[in-house]
Amino acid sequence: MRNAQVLVFDADDTLWENNVLFERVIDLFLDWVCAPSERVRVRAALDRIEAANALTLGYGANMFRQSLHDCRQQLLGCALTADDIARIEELVTPLMHRTVELISGVPETLAELSDRHDLLLLTKGDPAEQQRKVNASQLAHHFRSIHIVEEKNVDTYRGLVNQLGVTPSETWMIGNSPKSDIIPARRAGLNAVHIPHEHTWVLEHEEFLDDKATLVLHSFPELLKHF
Repeated sequence: MRNAQVLVFDADDTLWENNVLFERVIDLFLDWVCAPSERVRVRAALDRIEAANALTLGYGANMFRQSLHDCRQQLLGCALTADDIARIEELVTPLMHRTVELISGVPETLAELSDRHDLLLLTKGDPAEQQRKVNASQLAHHFRSIHIVEEKNVDTYRGLVNQLGVTPSETWMIGNSPKSDIIPARRAGLNAVHIPHEHTWVLEHEEFLDDKATLVLHSFPELLKHF
């Protein structure tokens, strides 16, 4: 595939670590709000709350904060105290100001790929939060354009293809999420590269059919063997 291609990259958990940081906060939250025997039940409740809140609040730290608030209130069965609110804020605030930890091999791989392909960035979430991470990553110069969207679905990918005037069969979506990166991109006619991440958010898990237009790689630098 050495001919010039359009490579569209996901950001969170593809270019840099993201969900593992939220998982660490969830562990601290569960330590605080429930007994060890209740962790599985409370975590499942939190997952359901996040899924519901994402529909109206989108993705990112602000939605996550509200979900912790809602989960704590559900467990208590009454309004939160000032101490409860302060504790949740203490847990979430570091996520808003954290440094960006690039996944191994990302800078070098992007530098080489950008010499022979057209690179784009497509990430979903709060625009200000995602832009801050893009800026902190110092990777923006590798991409022809950067697109921050509320959701990634089939319409998102079709809209991107139409907006940029690219050919779907010569375009690849590269990411860790079956639900947001692989499945909707394939349904929109793009090719896809799945690079699994051990800490992919549970709400991004979904089974997908392996086909000739979907590559599955084990690490980001493996892209250089194919593009």
